[in-house]
Amino acid sequence: MQPVAAELVALLSDVVPRLARITAFIAVGVFVANVAVAFGLIRYVAGLSGRLTRPANLPDEVGTAILTTAASTTAGYATLAEYRESGLLDDRATLVAVTINTFFGFVQHVFTFYIPVLIPILGVETGVTYVSARAGIALAITVTGVLAGGVLLSERNVDRSVIDEVDATGPEDDDRTSRERVREAGEKSWSTLRRIVPRLAVVYTLVIAFVTYYDVEALTSVAEPITGLLGLPGAAVPVIAAYTLDTTVGAVTLAGTEAGVFTTRTAVASLLIGGILSFAVSTFRRSIPFQYGIWGAEFGTKVIAVNTALKLVFISIAVALLLAPVW
Repeated sequence: MQPVAAELVALLSDVVPRLARITAFIAVGVFVANVAVAFGLIRYVAGLSGRLTRPANLPDEVGTAILTTAASTTAGYATLAEYRESGLLDDRATLVAVTINTFFGFVQHVFTFYIPVLIPILGVETGVTYVSARAGIALAITVTGVLAGGVLLSERNVDRSVIDEVDATGPEDDDRTSRERVREAGEKSWSTLRRIVPRLAVVYTLVIAFVTYYDVEALTSVAEPITGLLGLPGAAVPVIAAYTLDTTVGAVTLAGTEAGVFTTRTAVASLLIGGILSFAVSTFRRSIPFQYGIWGAEFGTKVIAVNTALKLVFISIAVALLLAPVW
């Protein structure tokens, strides 16, 4: 009994300091991010949207939907759905607008998840590199949408005569006081911490216990032919598997590996590969309910297909660049 108790104490002495440090970083990051959102930082970033719609042969009003997406993905898509239903945009123009939306939807997650949650878990170097890779992927998709609009769209795809009938006012003015905004940011931060930290504690404890008491290298050696072909260590397998099911769990799994197993490039590549494999899970868990709810089954399927195809292409390119032996 005593050896078991001693092992438990040793495990907790390893887990608790790490968890406390990560929780502190997450708490500060989430609060600062929520305050930034409350004071409109995301909308300033989204102000670039209007410059993207004109080269894509889309009306300026579509920029409102893109701006709204940076603050709320659901509201942004709902605005585009209204444009489509009113006849302002046909299906082709709507798909182009949805594609352009990608980077601005990503901006929201930078402030609400990547900076306050993921970077503290992964560490600054790996975390910033990963977020930069995801930002580059999202921006590449948005630029693809702009180029596609310039080539594929014309006045036939946009009915400007219905613009006056469309409510394109965008997000309502925020009349909250500064104190109210900070208080609401604190409430949102507490809600986020209550959701994330308990799960993080359980997963982190299990990961540390696993890597402490089991020979991870032996367990993952069966996958070495595949991971070796890609230039990844065998330990990438559990990271990829975990990330496929949950982003945070995948990051925690990576953070729990022994120092020196991953380089920054192989760590980021492993997470991106996990992102590719997670499409099957996320499509059924989130994309289908959300997109079908916004667009209906037929057009929602087209949106999912375009989004998934573009992400697959550009994530694959990013992984290839990360693992290229030339640098």
